[in-house]
Amino acid sequence: MSGKVRPRRSGQHGFTLVELITVMVIVGILGAAAAARWFDRGVYDAAAFTEQARALIRYGQKVAVAQNRRVFVRLDGASVALCFTETGACPADERVLAASGSNSGEKTTLNRCEQSGNWACEGAPSGVSYVTSPATAMFSFDALGRPGVGAAGLPKMTMSVKAGANSATVVVEAETGYVH
Repeated sequence: MSGKVRPRRSGQHGFTLVELITVMVIVGILGAAAAARWFDRGVYDAAAFTEQARALIRYGQKVAVAQNRRVFVRLDGASVALCFTETGACPADERVLAASGSNSGEKTTLNRCEQSGNWACEGAPSGVSYVTSPATAMFSFDALGRPGVGAAGLPKMTMSVKAGANSATVVVEAETGYVH
């Protein structure tokens, strides 16, 4: 009986070694591509900063209406901040306090917002930048919540936030000041 080879049953199924190695190589390549994308913080940082900027600009509009006074939104390319004066420096006594009593407190926010944790100011994380169209360093909301630059109205303002190849936008509508 030792010299006889048993015939293969027709019901047996399986994979060859070549098939298994091919599948493992394909899964490895897909995993490497997905891991690079998964660990890229730029996507998340850009989205988070965009949402923080939208919320801060909306808050500035609501403060202007609630306090019946002009609130200025400072856009210096590294942070978004709210103040009651038109000067770009935003002196300590003219800063709008954060809605929750403090800003995010992240290192970049504290560095770009002059170490003040209670000011309505958020700094862009490292690797995240933004540009506005039209290019303006500051605009304001009047007591009716309408956006403007000085005495003139603000045309539709678009803020493009970028982190690497990722981008998001914040839009402030011209007449209504609607932020989206």
